[in-house]
Order: sequence, then structure tokens, then C-alpha cells
Amino acid sequence: MKFSLGGSLKLAFRPWVEGLENIPAEGPAIIASNHLSFSDSFFLPAMLDRKVTFIAKAEYFTSPGLKGKLTAAFFKGVGQLPVDRSGARGAGEAAIKSGIDVIKRGELFGIYPEGTRSPDGRLYRGKPGGLARVALATGAPVIPVAMIDTEKIQPPGKLLPKLMRPGIRIGKPLDFSRYHGMDHDRFILRSVTDEVMYEIMKLSGQEYVDIYATAAKRQITDAEKAAKAAAKAAAKEPAPRQSAASGTEDATTEATEERRGA
Repeated sequence: MKFSLGGSLKLAFRPWVEGLENIPAEGPAIIASNHLSFSDSFFLPAMLDRKVTFIAKAEYFTSPGLKGKLTAAFFKGVGQLPVDRSGARGAGEAAIKSGIDVIKRGELFGIYPEGTRSPDGRLYRGKPGGLARVALATGAPVIPVAMIDTEKIQPPGKLLPKLMRPGIRIGKPLDFSRYHGMDHDRFILRSVTDEVMYEIMKLSGQEYVDIYATAAKRQITDAEKAAKAAAKAAAKEPAPRQSAASGTEDATTEATEERRGA
């Protein structure tokens, strides 16, 4: 499925790629990318000769019915790996273990350090769990990647994708072997993650926001709810009515001014 899907994506969207030579022809590596769109996990693997295994929530593989079966087949075909995300800590540990297993097999492990898609196209703070811990536990190089314009292909609420050329910039591998085995030092994990995010920022040209994308999404949702509540309250307020006495005074004043003018 990878080759048929990849060929279709290349033909329809004609994505451009820079730095393809930075992907090793063999051996393990971690692909760390920004995350703008649902389609990121399809465009990037489609442009590489090697298989990239990304993490996906288990629900994509277990949904019932024909649609569920087609979705599961699709995600398996593009190299997605199911992870049970019930419980935040359990999900993180499952993702880390899966990543380490992929690296031990000498393959490419793909991860989005932001943890979720950007809500507004900006680059958000990387989470110091999965990326850094897999890198330090295995010694595998980290290759920063920037997806360009993929969020414009199918914005939220749009059913049909827009035919346009997305881009992919692949940076040079980052070596963190000096920290090997220090995958439980939170200061080292933060430092490694920030270094990777800085390289992604340089590649993508995105504005960097030093908060987590999940927090930004909550802020946006809260602001939208507050705006709707304010609009609803304003719609319920009665319009100000002019008193009868005020109306009489206005009419008397107008009549007096007319006589003076005459």
C-alpha cells in the first residue's frame, strides 16, 4: 500500500523535498517532525525509500464496521503503529517502548515532539518524553524535519483536499550519544528536546511559542466558548426603549425650534 499511496500522492500533489540525502540508507534513526496536518504521516513516508513507523492511537485500528476495517488497513499500510493511549502516563510509556523496539530493529521511527497538531500553524514547545527518551536509550541519531504548507491542503471542516504543493525540509542528523543512558534525567531530556525543536524551527520558518500545543488548544476552545456565551447573552438583552415623557419632550423641542426658524 505504501508504494501505491506514495505514487498517488506524488502524482496528485507533487510535493517538493530538500535534504533527502540526510536520511541514512540503512540503520536506525529517529525522524522528528513538526505537525501541521493529519496528512503529515502520509506525505513524509511517501517521499522516502525507507519505511517510517509512526505512532497512532489504537482506536484507529479497532473501530467497528466497514469504515473501521478500511481505516485500520490504511494505517497499517502506511506504517502506523497502534498504541493504547488510555491514561496519559501509560500512553507515553507505550509509545517509548514501541519507539525503542523500532530502533532496535534498525528501522526509522517517526515522532511529533509537539504531541499533537498545531492549532494555528505555529511551532509549539516539544514534550520531553518520547523523543528524548528513545534517543538517549538507544543512541540513535535524530533527524529534524519540517513539513511545509500541509495544513493548507485540507483545513479543518473541509471535506475535499486542495491540490497544492506541500514541502518537506530534512535537516542534518543530530548526535546525542554524549547523553547515552541519561534518559531519566529531566534536565537532559528538556535540553535534548529544545535543541531538536530549535532545528525544526530553523527548517520550517515557523513562529515558536513556548507553551505546549495542548494548552494552546484549550485556550482557543475556552476563548471560543466565552465568545459564544457573550453573544448569546447579548442576544437575550432587551433593546433600550424610549419613555413616553422623553418622546413628548423631544417633540416639544422640535416644534419650538421650527417656530423660531420661521
